[in-house]
Amino acid sequence: MRHECLSGLLRSRMPGYSLPAALYAGAEAFEADLDAIFLRSWLNVAVVADVPEPGDVYAVDIGRSPVVIVRDDEGGIRAFHNVCSHRGARLVPEGRSIVGKLVCPYHQWTYELTGDLIDAPHMGLDFDKALHDLQPVNVREIGGLIYVCLSNDPPEDIEALAALMGQRLAPYNLAHTKVAAEQEIVEHGNWKLTVENNRECYHCASNHPELALSFHASDFGFDPAALAPEEKREAEALATLYAERTAAWEACGLPSEAVESDVLMPTNYRTQRLIIAGAGESQTPNARAAVKVPLGPMVANGAGDVHLWGINAWAHFMGDHAVVFNLFPLGPDRTLVRTKWLVHEDAEEGVDYDVANLTAVWTETNRQDADLVALAHQGVRSAGYRPGPYSRFTERTLNDWTTWYVARMMASGYA
Repeated sequence: MRHECLSGLLRSRMPGYSLPAALYAGAEAFEADLDAIFLRSWLNVAVVADVPEPGDVYAVDIGRSPVVIVRDDEGGIRAFHNVCSHRGARLVPEGRSIVGKLVCPYHQWTYELTGDLIDAPHMGLDFDKALHDLQPVNVREIGGLIYVCLSNDPPEDIEALAALMGQRLAPYNLAHTKVAAEQEIVEHGNWKLTVENNRECYHCASNHPELALSFHASDFGFDPAALAPEEKREAEALATLYAERTAAWEACGLPSEAVESDVLMPTNYRTQRLIIAGAGESQTPNARAAVKVPLGPMVANGAGDVHLWGINAWAHFMGDHAVVFNLFPLGPDRTLVRTKWLVHEDAEEGVDYDVANLTAVWTETNRQDADLVALAHQGVRSAGYRPGPYSRFTERTLNDWTTWYVARMMASGYA
């Protein structure tokens, strides 16, 4: 696909409609996505619990670019391209490890956790090691979430997200959490279909019976004319309850109002404190707390669910645990979704929580979502596909997301 063709596809997207098929399924569009979105945006790729102690490292692959996140000897968080400065060998495998130094397995070039090259055997006395340190990657820790940006000119609007979420996440004390469980699932669909599926709950009632016990599908919109009288009364009661709860939470120092970024800004996000349905405590099979040790005293009881959407991530923060989801594109038709359940570092498995209970709702929901994304991808590859209209009631956020995507692609030179 020539650049002009990609530009034409982006320009052809009609407001209120999904994207042309080639922008979901095409290999050229995928390469452009890696360049325009994943190499230039702030991405949430880890949590502080991935690197709790000095010497902890956590490696992730962003497209074809491996990145290593390091907790240095002074306790700071750093990020580097996970590539030796010698001949480009990968330094550490994906996932977590503990090191004293970063040592390339190929020729044993050795780096401090600051990225400084300290040993390069057989390179001669005149070899200037200072010219061959690891290449740093921009990194920000926001309320316990670790963001990186591979660009040398990272978007400055990360400061708005940092100010917003630093305050909202502070009561959850994520610096004192641990990863209680982690799961990976490869969805057989384009990463944008994974995002779209996550950003609406139009599909929740008919596809997510486990999640529906603790989640109000109407939180993300409904058509009033489609409601039966009883459903309408329930919707009105929920709206009243939201007004009351939000005011009460805010009065207690828990920011709760919905906030979302402008669709034309580089760093895309939305957050709101949601009411948990049913017993109202947590996203578990009975909507009761799964963990006896709360994440923090301010959110121990009745603090709802702070949800956060980002470019490649979404999360739920509840009083007893948090769930953080990160997506990583593997190809035009494959997307890795990595899910982490965070609990207080003092909570003891088998005593304070049961992993099966903790993970039950989202394990099932992830599996169901993967099936839906696969169905959607099969559809966009069909000769019968044509961009379809988003519901203005239940899919307004998809229109915003797709508008943002097109704007970022065009701002990155694909106009």
